[in-house]
Amino acid sequence: MKKGGFIGLCLLIAAGALFFRLRNLDRRPMHHDEANQAVKFGDLMERGEYAYDPDDHHGPSLYYLSLPIARLAAGRDFAALDEADLRLVPALFGLGVVLLIFGLMRGLGTNAALAAGALAALSPAAVFFSRFYIQETLLVFFTAGLILAGWRYRNHPSGGWALAAGLCAGMMFSTKETSLILFGTMTGSVLFTMLTQGPVPGVGTPLRRIRPRHGPLFLGAAALPAVLLFSSFLSHPRGILDSLMSFSIYFQRAGEAGWHSQPWHYYLGMMTWFRHGAGPAWSEALLLGLGLFGIVCAFLPSRRATPEIGLARFLAFYTLLTTFAYSLISYKTPWNLLPFHLGWICMAGWGAACLAGDGRSRLRSLAVLLLLGAGLWHLGAQSGRAVGRYAADPRNPYVYAHTSPDFLHLVGRVNDLARIHPDGRRMLIRVIADPYRTWPLPWYLRGFERVGYWTDVASAGDILGTPVIICSAGAAETLAPRLEEGYITEFFGLRPGELTAVHIRRDIWLEFMKERSR
Repeated sequence: MKKGGFIGLCLLIAAGALFFRLRNLDRRPMHHDEANQAVKFGDLMERGEYAYDPDDHHGPSLYYLSLPIARLAAGRDFAALDEADLRLVPALFGLGVVLLIFGLMRGLGTNAALAAGALAALSPAAVFFSRFYIQETLLVFFTAGLILAGWRYRNHPSGGWALAAGLCAGMMFSTKETSLILFGTMTGSVLFTMLTQGPVPGVGTPLRRIRPRHGPLFLGAAALPAVLLFSSFLSHPRGILDSLMSFSIYFQRAGEAGWHSQPWHYYLGMMTWFRHGAGPAWSEALLLGLGLFGIVCAFLPSRRATPEIGLARFLAFYTLLTTFAYSLISYKTPWNLLPFHLGWICMAGWGAACLAGDGRSRLRSLAVLLLLGAGLWHLGAQSGRAVGRYAADPRNPYVYAHTSPDFLHLVGRVNDLARIHPDGRRMLIRVIADPYRTWPLPWYLRGFERVGYWTDVASAGDILGTPVIICSAGAAETLAPRLEEGYITEFFGLRPGELTAVHIRRDIWLEFMKERSR
C-alpha cells in the first residue's frame, strides 16, 4: 500500500474514533467515580491545591492533564465546567491509543496496524471508557506508548527512544497504581520472547542492543514526571513516599474485593457474550477469535526470527500474561479490562493480516476484508448503543453501578427551587447519606455556596427549617417523624435499586408550584 493510501485510511479511522468518542459527551449522568475524580480536580483547578491520596483517587496525571482544557473552557471557575469538558480529556487519549497502534505499522505490518487501529476505534469497551473521566484510558495510552517506544529502541537504539520509553513508564506510574502489574507482565513478555525467539540474524539479542549510557536517560525520564506530579511540583514531597506506600494498600484491596469480587472468567465472559434480561446481546468475540489466531500464527515454526515477529510474540505474551493477571485478581470492575483489551486488539489486527495472507490470493484477501468489515460494523453498532440509548443502562455490560438518568431530575428540581428561593444559589442544602450514597451529588451541587454533608441524621443537628434536605432512602425513614407536615418529599432514582429522597420545605414547594402553574 502506498504511503498516501495508508495515511488516508488512518485519517478515516481516526475520524470514526473521534465521532464515537465525542458524540453527546455530556448526556450521560456522572458515575460516582467520575464525580469523585472531578471534585478532586476542582481543588486543583480553583485553588491550585493537590495532595496525593494513597487510599483513593489514584495517580495525579489525570488532574494535571485536565488543566489545559479546563482553563480554556472555564478559567478557574469549577462550577462553569460541564461533563463534556472533563470527558474530553480521556476521549482525546482514547484517540491517541488508536494513533499509537498505527505507529506499530513497521513491526506488525501495514494491514495489521490498520486492522488493529480500526478495531480500537470501534470497540465498544474502548469507546465507552474513553468517555469516562477516570484514569484507565490514560493508563492504556501510556502503556501503548511504552510498547511502541520500547520496540523502536529495540531496532534503533537511541537516546530519544530511551527518553520516550522512560517518560511513558513514568506517566503510567503517575496514572494508576496497577501499572505495577503491567510493568511485571511486560518484563515477563520480554523474557519469554527472548527465550522463544533467540538471536535475530544481523541484529542479535535484545540485551545486546541496549546501550548502557541510555539507562540513566530512561530512569531519569521515568522519575521526572512521577516526582513532579506526586509531589505536586515539589510543594508536597510526602506524596512521593505515599505513592510507594500505596502498593500495599491496593494489593490488600485486591485480596479483599468485597462486592467487587468476581469469578476469574468475568472479563472473558463479558467480551465473549453478554445479555441482561430483555436487552440486546453484546459481544467482542471477534477480538478474541482473531486474537487467538494471531497468537498461534506468531509461534508457527515457519515464522523465521525477525524483529517484526519478535514484536508479535511480545504482544502475544503480553496479552496472555496480562489477561491471566487481571483474571486472577478477585477485585474486578469492567474498566479494568482495558490494559489487556489493548493486547487483544493488537493481536486481532495481526491475526486478520495473517488470515489474509501475503495478498497473492485476491479471493482470500477479499473474503477476510468482508469478514473484518462485517465485524467492524457489528462493533460500531454496539458502540452506538453503548454511548446512546444504553449509556447508563445496566443492560450494557460496561455500565457498572451507574447513576440513574432519573437522578438528573433531582438535580433539575434543586436548580428550579434555587431560582424561586430568595437566596438563590446560596440556598441552604443539607445532604444526609453515607459516602457511597452521597456521590455524585458533590459534583452536581458544585455551584451552590451553602451545602453541608452528614453521614447520619443524628449528626446533622437541628434540621427543621432547612429549605432542602437530600438524603438516602434509609435516612428518609428516620427523618419522616421529625419533618411531619412541614415538608413535601419526592423520591428519585440514584442507582439501580436505590432511591434518594428530597425533602422540600412546604412554603417553598407551594411557591414553586405557583411559579410552575404560570
